Amino acid sequence: MSLLTRRRLLRRAALSATAAGAARTGLAGAAAAGTVASAAAVAGCDGTPDPHDDADPDGALRFPSDFGWGAATSAYQIEGAAKEDGRGESVWDTFSHTPGRTRNGDTGDVAADHYHRYAQDLDLMRDLGLRSYRFSISWPRVQADGSGGPNQRGLDFYRRLVDGLHERGIAPMATLFHWDLPQALQDAGGWENRDTAERFAEYADAVFRALGDRVPVWLTVNEPKTVVQNGYLWGHHAPGRQDPAAAYLVAHHLQLAHGLAVRALRAAGVGGRIGPALNLHPCYPADDTAEAATATRLYDGYENRLYLDSIFKGAYPEDVLADLGADSRMVRGVRDGDLKIISSPVDLLAVQYYTPIYVTGQGDTVRRWPTSEAEWQQIYPEGMYDILTRVTRDYGRVPITITENGLPCPDTLAADGTVDDSARIDFLRDHFAAAHRAIRDGVPLESYHVWSLLDNFEWAEGYEQRWGLVYVDYPTQRRVLKRSAHWYRDVIRRNGL
Repeated sequence: MSLLTRRRLLRRAALSATAAGAARTGLAGAAAAGTVASAAAVAGCDGTPDPHDDADPDGALRFPSDFGWGAATSAYQIEGAAKEDGRGESVWDTFSHTPGRTRNGDTGDVAADHYHRYAQDLDLMRDLGLRSYRFSISWPRVQADGSGGPNQRGLDFYRRLVDGLHERGIAPMATLFHWDLPQALQDAGGWENRDTAERFAEYADAVFRALGDRVPVWLTVNEPKTVVQNGYLWGHHAPGRQDPAAAYLVAHHLQLAHGLAVRALRAAGVGGRIGPALNLHPCYPADDTAEAATATRLYDGYENRLYLDSIFKGAYPEDVLADLGADSRMVRGVRDGDLKIISSPVDLLAVQYYTPIYVTGQGDTVRRWPTSEAEWQQIYPEGMYDILTRVTRDYGRVPITITENGLPCPDTLAADGTVDDSARIDFLRDHFAAAHRAIRDGVPLESYHVWSLLDNFEWAEGYEQRWGLVYVDYPTQRRVLKRSAHWYRDVIRRNGL
């Protein structure tokens, strides 16, 4: 990697970190609308359709009859029981226990105590009418040190969880890796070490053979881009590094791990479908200049095509490789046959959408829309439509599931025991409508999982932000359905808006 590219990546990380810390801001709709049209030429986005054009004659938006309405969680964020039943230490245990790494020094030691309260949480899912539940399996709970024989007590917990879902008529969707790498593997080099991808395949095989006949959908690696950017460029997430040279070697090994897990499922012969879980950000030029278009194309390469092209086209994007440089650790780390493994055929793509990105001719990012409490998140429902239609147009009609979409709200428990999160309802309604338009326009969208089922440990933000449909009173672990949960239950019952 050249010094210039290294500086560019660090500058991009610094710009993103600055944007995340900025105050809430928004521009007038007319000013923002001018950027969306120019974005279509670069990001492959269609023009924005009239949001009222897709209404049924009765004014309702009906989804396909078999649409999978669901909610999502991840192991470290809700399970707790960090030292119980043979669970090993993860990089997030280490990171959250390091002073200054998380807000208020919060950790996932207890979180939402889902490990002990899973039956109660399953009943909540049933009462909401969920048709699908997307969760993750904790690697260190299954293999304390990331290798060797599986921990039966850990597998038994997930077997009870999966059985409980089936008993309540809810389809399990299991993610194999949601960032909680066993600390022992990190000590041996973590995702910089190619061997970690091999260990992941062995772990995946053990889980497939234990649970495969009961799990219809598997997701391999959750948001590899976030591990790369937050964990190795910005240092805001575990393992807390700021090393651009390592970051994109990590990206390659995460993609390799994905491909090896796909092959492990096929070899295990247990059935079920499998695919990656990618957080995709539609990238738009901030103005109509040629410079902004060029910069946006490269930005999109790092945000989206680096992961999509390797999985669906069997090649990394040439502009990104050229920008990294022939001497980069990533380029030098790709071996013959790696891209064939990474592009092993998948059955579906999990898309996670939170925010658009607007790029200037200098490669900076700017705001165009109001933000949520998570100030990196611009609220722009049309981005959902744009990214779904773009994926289908560029990569074919692979079935798509939305596995994360939501926002944090300043939720408080009122004296009457209710939680009024009307902003979340507005957010979800607009994004559901955007997804409905995408289906109408040919996107093979199968299901939609709101992030998140429960308030939880929000990584570096600790317990400061509440993303759940269900309020968790952490001192008592009491669960309270928020107004949005009641609303979502009605959406599921009606199968639409």
